[in-house]
Amino acid sequence: MLTKSGKKLEEIIKKAIDDHVITNSEYEEIFELIHADGVIDAHERVLMQELNDLIADKSVKRIAG
Repeated sequence: MLTKSGKKLEEIIKKAIDDHVITNSEYEEIFELIHADGVIDAHERVLMQELNDLIADKSVKRIAG
C-alpha cells in the first residue's frame, strides 16, 4: 500500500533522479518523511535504497542547499 508519506517521498526522489542532484535539505526532508510515522515500510525502504545507490554511483549528486 502506498502511504501519503511514501508518495511524497517518491516525488522528492523522482525529482532528484530527473535533476541528477539532491540538496542536503531535500535529503534531510526525505529522512524526516521516512521517520514521521515511526515505521519504515517496504516501499520507503526500496526508494531509499534506490536513491542511495544512485548517490553512491554518482548518478545523483548531493549538493549544499
